Amino acid sequence: MSRLIHIQPITRIEGHASIQIQLDDAGEVRDARVNIMSLRGFEKFIEGKPAEEVPRIVSRICGICPWMHHLASNKAVDRCFGVTPPPAAQKLRELMQTIAHAEDKLLHFFFLAAADFVIGPDADYSVRNVIGIAKAHPELAQKVVRMRHGAKMILEKFAGKAIHPIAGVVGGFSKPMLEEDRREILGQMRELLDFALFTLDFAKTKVFPPYLETIQSLGVIRTGFIGTVDDTGALNLYDGRIRLMKPDGSFTEFDVQDYADYLGEHVEAYSYAKMPYAKIWNEGFCLDENDPRGIYRANTLARLNVADRISTPRAQAELEEFREKFGRPAQATLLYHWARLIEEVYACEHAIELLEDPAICDPHVRAEVQPRAGRGVGSVEAPRGTLIHDYSTDDNGLITRANLIVGTTHNIAPMNLSVKQAAKSIIHKGVVDQGLLNRVEMAVRAYDP
Repeated sequence: MSRLIHIQPITRIEGHASIQIQLDDAGEVRDARVNIMSLRGFEKFIEGKPAEEVPRIVSRICGICPWMHHLASNKAVDRCFGVTPPPAAQKLRELMQTIAHAEDKLLHFFFLAAADFVIGPDADYSVRNVIGIAKAHPELAQKVVRMRHGAKMILEKFAGKAIHPIAGVVGGFSKPMLEEDRREILGQMRELLDFALFTLDFAKTKVFPPYLETIQSLGVIRTGFIGTVDDTGALNLYDGRIRLMKPDGSFTEFDVQDYADYLGEHVEAYSYAKMPYAKIWNEGFCLDENDPRGIYRANTLARLNVADRISTPRAQAELEEFREKFGRPAQATLLYHWARLIEEVYACEHAIELLEDPAICDPHVRAEVQPRAGRGVGSVEAPRGTLIHDYSTDDNGLITRANLIVGTTHNIAPMNLSVKQAAKSIIHKGVVDQGLLNRVEMAVRAYDP
């Protein structure tokens, strides 16, 4: 008889979600869906608020990547009010965001994803977790905690708050960087870069090799990709043009201010989450795994696929090796983990570049601001994807309308496709066990939703 399998909750993700797998009378997978309770309401309840207050409010959308919401919001309000922050303020904003990226990637790889590979996908769930990793590799676990804590404390010590930041302000940054701050943070980021390089080598030589067949087969789908590049086509996490790549590798670029001409937002009846799609491709939206249309992916793998290169030397060398192994665009879903660690190296290298520039200590960090009526769209690359904040203001600088596309939402549709592919490839004749169900979860975990 047909049967419905619930995986609830999906474990080791930064949020709340479940999976429903529908089996037919023969015990084969008929359908599989990811259900995400993602309603936040921020688009409505910031209406009427003074625009300069909004960057402090929207950081509450996510406690994992509050800096990204904070800074995308600041950029949107800057555009509403027609103000350009001074160069030092731009560098400080980018530095904070880059350090936040560095600590976030350590969180996901070691605390959430690594247990599937280090402990094994079929291990009992009681040990297939960060505690199991700590028991198996106690010295490494201590180093991970120390490195991530150190990165968090950089943000807290310099900017006042690591979570729900307030340091970015309309027109710039709330305080300049002193020379002693620059030297101290530079030393810490060099230490973090060493650990990032160790982590990537550890993953490439010990973690991933036994699972290369799984990586190449589990949850694999064929989609387009989205990410931000600078004017040379290099990866950029803070600013640049949005590049939207088709599955065949061809792409278009656009300014985020024009995103509504390129992206649409679709809603399925069974989910609260919006599902953005590539409206510009004129394909419509279709979640049929045999004929997906308009669907693209965001996040680390997407950013590596759309970028022509990476501007920092060690990350670029890793990108070249990655492309030699997996091609461009790489489509295997579990490669998000590998891409995440390459981006970790880039984040550390780029933070060091920013800190080695003496101009980051320029005391002029805020431009004069006058509230006005306008529309502004700001974007950054959040760990989970291209983050877009779109606001309109009235003559008093109050928010009249807001639309947000949060990083994870780009991947809602592809997560559904990856889960369905994973379930159909490993569940047969109604036979399920915890190891098989965990493998289905792994297809979600790769996206770090």
